[in-house]
Amino acid sequence: MVEYTTIDNKKYSLKSLRLITGDLSLGADITKISEEQLLLCEAIDDPYILPYLLDRFYSFELKDAEGFRLCLIRIQVDSDLRLNEDIQKHQHRGYVARTVEKLLFRDIFLEVLQEGDAEVVEG
Repeated sequence: MVEYTTIDNKKYSLKSLRLITGDLSLGADITKISEEQLLLCEAIDDPYILPYLLDRFYSFELKDAEGFRLCLIRIQVDSDLRLNEDIQKHQHRGYVARTVEKLLFRDIFLEVLQEGDAEVVEG
């Protein structure tokens, strides 16, 4: 059963909020969750609204840029680990996190190198 909480008349998945904040015990004190984290929660819970949220992400002045990047990395790692549970869901969540990271930071921290991209150094 998925637990939800309501913040400013919007429903948010507690499971997603825990992942985004990195706080497994998140419960009663949800008032410290930033606006960008809430927006990210909306996007990973419904990836099809991402195109409509891009301008909001792009215009954010992040208060804690590295902290927000860690949120994005947690989503990517979680999506990769859970890929076999629900392939489409976790591919979409990972895509959202990578797209937002690329938009805000111009690169992806956990970029996966393809075999042809790796440089071979012979000694």
